[in-house]
Amino acid sequence: MRTIVLGTDGSPGAHAAVEWVVRNAGLLGAEVAVVHSIDTALTMPPPTVPVAPFVLDDSVRTAVREQLHDWCAPLRDAGLVVHEELFEGSPVEAITRVARERGADLIVVGRRGHGGFAELVLGSVAHTLSHRADVAVVIVPAGRPA
Repeated sequence: MRTIVLGTDGSPGAHAAVEWVVRNAGLLGAEVAVVHSIDTALTMPPPTVPVAPFVLDDSVRTAVREQLHDWCAPLRDAGLVVHEELFEGSPVEAITRVARERGADLIVVGRRGHGGFAELVLGSVAHTLSHRADVAVVIVPAGRPA
């Protein structure tokens, strides 16, 4: 069976990517590994800011796992075989790791569309994947028909 790795974060771009996979995974005869990664580097304050650090405890992980399960509902409703994967750290590393481990044929992600300075500072998972992935990457823009 073919495998699609779908990176999601609940954004409008990720929702468009889910819709793309719903429409195309069955045609490709593919199962779907859905990956979400909590990027702890983005949740931590700069070292000069005196605040308590963000802690990923079991209650946070459980809440995020439930959210991931909700994001996958359209895939399950379409009758697709879905595997949900939750990681902590870089989303790019998580997605490429799952793609490699599962022998994926395709990676699908949404484009958040920060653009400009925000993208320069935050980086772009879709952009980085397009350069690092060992398989084809489909980047679905937010707000466009899947």
